[in-house]
Amino acid sequence: MALLTVDGPFDLAATLESGQAFRWRRLESESDDPPWFESVAFERLIYLRQSNDGVEFSTTPDSDPDIASLLRDYLRLDEGISAIYEALAFDEQVAQGIARYPGLRIVRQDPWECLASFICSANNNIRRITKNVEDMASELGSPIAGHAAERRSFPTATQLATAGEGVLRDLGLGFRAKYLVATAERVAGSEFDLFALRLAPYQDALDALTELPGVGDKIANCVLLFSLDKPEAFPVDVWIDRALREQHFSTPTTPMPRSHMRPWAQERFGRHAGYANQYLFHSRRLG
Repeated sequence: MALLTVDGPFDLAATLESGQAFRWRRLESESDDPPWFESVAFERLIYLRQSNDGVEFSTTPDSDPDIASLLRDYLRLDEGISAIYEALAFDEQVAQGIARYPGLRIVRQDPWECLASFICSANNNIRRITKNVEDMASELGSPIAGHAAERRSFPTATQLATAGEGVLRDLGLGFRAKYLVATAERVAGSEFDLFALRLAPYQDALDALTELPGVGDKIANCVLLFSLDKPEAFPVDVWIDRALREQHFSTPTTPMPRSHMRPWAQERFGRHAGYANQYLFHSRRLG
């Protein structure tokens, strides 16, 4: 067992259960202690639990001396969250979300897993996306070294492309299967360097992603926000649409088209538009 210290407010449960990543499981327990969360990342099983001193963690296998720094990076524990809250305090709706869920962070995921997961999100809900992602891992991913558990790593682009559309349709991916395979083929064939987009300007990265099969503006902005270090990204889905119409566009003469919402929000919230988005999304979805 080891500990990650935390700078500023942090809520592990809200962070892992806010629709950013889809492989975290809350483990059932009969005790009153904070719950453990289990996932597969960095080719190992990861266990996290919030404590009064920070975040407890263990991994299987546990031989990597850099795993603590990888987890800090994944959870963005060194991010200046208090300064972000101050910058967003002018917006009443966002401020209410922060007050309800203080410590919700935006995670930094593996770009390929994030991209494939959000292609699954088209006309889908979190529960079904989670099942789709876990089914792909169980069927096509690699086993965890030295561990006999049923959970496996998320399939690489090569593994997914090799599986083909028929296998993915059999796993319940439906129309998304052809887009996943086509995008996997591009990434596996070295035509598309996802990690390079972390260094690209926002608009260049957005333009590159939306050229991929099945990737529109919403999916691209999710990938930019949750894996590619673009804090100004602002994905607009049905929940964000509702949140903005209810509070910001409740009495317009002409209703704002959904396609105009992202530019409006990015101008309003600036560099922290992504955090505003996540608090609006999480608050509206949970009611």
